[in-house]
Parts: sequence; C-alpha cells; structure tokens
Amino acid sequence: MVNKLVKGQQRGVQSIDVGGRLLQALARSHGSMMLKELAEAAEISAAQAHTYLVSLGRLGLIAQDATTGRYDLGPFALELGLVSLNRLDPVRLATAAVFDLAQRTQQSTAIAVWGNFGPTIVRFEQSVRPIHVNMRTGTVMALTDTATGFALTAHANAAAIESALAATHPDEATRKQARAALKQKEALLVDVRTRGLSRAQGHPVPGVSAFSAPVFDHTGNAVLAITALGPTADFDSTWTSPIAADVKQTAATLSERLGYLDRT
Repeated sequence: MVNKLVKGQQRGVQSIDVGGRLLQALARSHGSMMLKELAEAAEISAAQAHTYLVSLGRLGLIAQDATTGRYDLGPFALELGLVSLNRLDPVRLATAAVFDLAQRTQQSTAIAVWGNFGPTIVRFEQSVRPIHVNMRTGTVMALTDTATGFALTAHANAAAIESALAATHPDEATRKQARAALKQKEALLVDVRTRGLSRAQGHPVPGVSAFSAPVFDHTGNAVLAITALGPTADFDSTWTSPIAADVKQTAATLSERLGYLDRT
C-alpha cells in the first residue's frame, strides 16, 4: 500500500508510515502500552495494530511482555538509538541552528561548551549590528557574570566547577573568594535552572545584552549553551520577548535532536 500523493509531498509507503506512528507512540510514552492504547495513538484499529506489532516484533523494534501483554520498544530500537546518538555532533548541529537564529533575530549568536577553564566560546556568528564585545573562538566566559556563563554553570556538577575555579584562580586565597562569590549567586543559578534561560542586561559589557540557554544530551548533561547578544538599545531583554522565546526554543529543539527527554 502506498500513500495517495498530496501536492508537494513525495510518494511514501503507507505501511511504513503506520508502523512509524506505533513506534512514535511508544517513544513518546512514559512506559509500556497496551494494544488498545497503541492503536488509539496510531489512529488505527486494534486488529490492524496487532498485525503491525507482530512484524515490528520480528525485527526487534518492539517487544511484548509475556505476563502483562504490554508493548515497549525492543532491543533493535535501542541499538538504532545508540548508533544515532554516537553519530551526532552537538557543536555541528548547533552551528547551523545558531546561524539560523542570527538570521531570524538579527542579533549576534554564539555557542559555548564547558572547557578546562569553564564556559568557552567555540563558535561566534557576528550580526550586521555592530557590538563592542571581545568574543571570539576560545574566549572563556565568567562563570556567573555573563549570560553564557550562567547557562552552563547552573547545570555543571561540583567537580567541573571546582576544576574551572582551580584553573582560573591558581592560589587558594582567590579561589576561596571565587567560591564564596559563586555561593552568593546560588539563587540566580536556581532561577536559570527554573527558566531554562539566563540573561544579561548591559553587564558585564556596558551596552550589550544577551540571552543564553543550555542544550542537553540524552544523559541530561548540558553539553553546550547557545547565546544571542546585541546592543542593549535594540535588544528586547524582557523575559517574554521574541528573542528570549527563540533562544529557548532553539535550545529545546537541539536538545531533542540529541535525545534529551524532558520529563518535567
């Protein structure tokens, strides 16, 4: 069976489309599902769903619990997922995304990862609007004085933070002061985790504002942050601004591509 062509669509195999809907239903569920639930999710009859599930089971894409009769993803589905995740390059995916973000917002954009010294810029996309900021590949951002720093520090583990502090503050006295300053900003870090977004408004660089959001991988680790920044006079830095929404949605889309499942 093949799909009837809709203008603008390519011809596809209808049976694969239906089987795909069953797999999507299992992937999006919080656990195993009964036959009736799966059929409803795929918008087909239970009898038709059963036929498809038999074939998917033979391929190892689904598995049925012999005791409860419930269906879940099978071993081959897990293998496909792991292979796909291993082939993903977070920075490569994010590079295309932040370029598009820059085009939509008409603001500069950047990608940062957690390096030996803390949040480190690995990509920078300059917009047509000039900004007076020294941001280039290799620039290390302050842990909690920048939007990018806040976005990654809020989700970094204690060992990673301590390692960054040791690298940037070689002597124990200044490192102790840095720990104390970081502790004083815990409420702000909690706010970043709650919002899924951090913000800078003319600080630490006068006249430059920014939004930054973390991107998570399939293990729930923040693997990078994407940032949009621009002249404060032309940058809507309210939490409900279109720029804020776009940065957050772009990060969420990237996280989904990397296999992150937000269960909140």
